[in-house]
Amino acid sequence: MTKATEVSTQAEGTSTQSADRSTQAGAGAPVRVAVLGAGTVGAAVVRRLQERSDLYAARLGRPLELVGVAVRDLERERDGVDRSLLTDDAESLVDRADVVVEVMGGIEPARSLIERAMRRGAQVVTANKQLLAQQGLELEALAEECGVALEGEAAVMAAIPVMAVVRDSLAGDVISSISGIVNGSTNFILDLVAREGVGFEEAVRRAGELGYLEADPTEDLEGLDAAAKIVLLARAAWGQPVTLDDVRRRGISGLTDSDFHDASGMGGVIKLVASAWRSGSPERPRVEVAVRPVALPREDPLAQARGGANVVIIEAESAGTLRLHGAGAGGDETASAVLGDIVRAARRA
Repeated sequence: MTKATEVSTQAEGTSTQSADRSTQAGAGAPVRVAVLGAGTVGAAVVRRLQERSDLYAARLGRPLELVGVAVRDLERERDGVDRSLLTDDAESLVDRADVVVEVMGGIEPARSLIERAMRRGAQVVTANKQLLAQQGLELEALAEECGVALEGEAAVMAAIPVMAVVRDSLAGDVISSISGIVNGSTNFILDLVAREGVGFEEAVRRAGELGYLEADPTEDLEGLDAAAKIVLLARAAWGQPVTLDDVRRRGISGLTDSDFHDASGMGGVIKLVASAWRSGSPERPRVEVAVRPVALPREDPLAQARGGANVVIIEAESAGTLRLHGAGAGGDETASAVLGDIVRAARRA
């Protein structure tokens, strides 16, 4: 055999071995995924898990196996969700999973199911901002105790990866402040008033008809949704146990048409701004958080947010000013963040 032939044969052998390893990785033990909830976001997650199964198997080196979807009503039709996957026995479903995805919302039974998953050693993904804001500190402690992760990127601004930027990308920097438009529903209302001259009450009515607001719009209009999100961002930025009680909060429900007229007369636009910043001395640092309607100059970056869009501005010592803008709500948009968390969780499973 000539030297050239030997090299060729070795290369072919290496190629075959690589192909064998790739095949073995793709055929590895599946990561079993359970989804709790099949509303707008849950259904979108389920569809993408099925449509992109080959993609996820290639990225993980093993397939993701959707073992079931827990719902409250088995008779309700759910777009794109195979009925054979549905179950109303959420606890048994959790017990069969390596990764549990909670997109059902509310505090209970979401918290109990998440705790059950963690104590079993399952990784957890959630998009539940209120649960994380109210009880996330306890859940994070339990996750550490159980040696699992609690992923919640989708809880803040949907497809915009702001939590990852604050928690990971800027981990070596010092963040001084975060401010933004983090609630698309209220921004839609305020944008209607500012750009189209619609009366405030009429804008609220339209938002409800178009599905921007829930049947009980309190969470949006009173700033509760925005407060939960800024609490989660503040915790990620400064590692402090910030709670909803720390938020100085005022929603938009008390605004009147004269407020908008006055702001416009001074060249301003009213926006519901969520903000967090460091204060106090280096020896005794404090984190302050607020949600309130603010009259901003029209040229302000936050004033440029249109419709249901979200935008956040982060100030950091080394990075300077960073601006993230995009869709902060929606089934597919939120599912994008949930799916990213699922992939990260599956790598640890």
